[in-house]
Amino acid sequence: MAAKKRTLPRIAGFTGGPSKKAGPLGASGSGATIAVYSVKGGVGKTTFSANLAWCSAALSGHRTLLWDLDAAGGSGFLYGLEPKGSRLAEEVFSRERSPSALIQHTGWDNIDILPADESIRALDAQLMQLGKRKRLAKLTSQLSAQYERIVLDCPPVMNELSAQIVRAADLVIVPLPPSPLSARAFDLVVREISGNTKRHPPILPVLSMLDMRRTLHRQAHEANPNWPSIPYASVVEQCAVHQQPVGALAPNSPAAQAFARLWAAIEKKLGEKR
Repeated sequence: MAAKKRTLPRIAGFTGGPSKKAGPLGASGSGATIAVYSVKGGVGKTTFSANLAWCSAALSGHRTLLWDLDAAGGSGFLYGLEPKGSRLAEEVFSRERSPSALIQHTGWDNIDILPADESIRALDAQLMQLGKRKRLAKLTSQLSAQYERIVLDCPPVMNELSAQIVRAADLVIVPLPPSPLSARAFDLVVREISGNTKRHPPILPVLSMLDMRRTLHRQAHEANPNWPSIPYASVVEQCAVHQQPVGALAPNSPAAQAFARLWAAIEKKLGEKR
């Protein structure tokens, strides 16, 4: 059962404020789908997804759906939720079950979650069997009639699921810890996205777990000064302990400020698609 609804604190210095109307047009004309994706694991995709969903609801006032497509189920856990049953998530794609039947309300206003379960592991094979190249895009299009923002927490894969994610997304966020392997992973992401759709969505790389005390991290930041960044911070790790987004747990922290700036950059990027 979801916890009692909590008051959404303001992030100091963020002037975006609640949105007074629906966001920029997405696939259905009433919302936008944001995919948090990387071919590399351990880069912070779930942390990004959970916190960006909170920013969407708290800072922009959007009704937001966080859709967990990773079998690890981290997004639901970060909000204190578990799937309602096993092997239900894949039924959404076969249309044996409506997404609405699995969506759960969180303890926060305007944030709902479509959690993952172990059936997600077989989703690639299921999508190949169905032969519907835009099944995810159609599902997000339908859901965007109810949600102004849909955030996809994506697994680190390069297969039919990742191809469908690209076709469904209006914007792809790529978390990149400062390392040569992450730079290589970003190149793979760009090739994966450009190879799966003729008019691919914008890609926004973000330096994650940035520690300016480290030479390699400083060099990465200096090489890409216009990329948004999220600092390495213990309060971000505490999100999983307390099962709260950083903006709620520590609204005045540098990490919360960084996620707010990232969200502002995302809203700006989506606005450019109008």
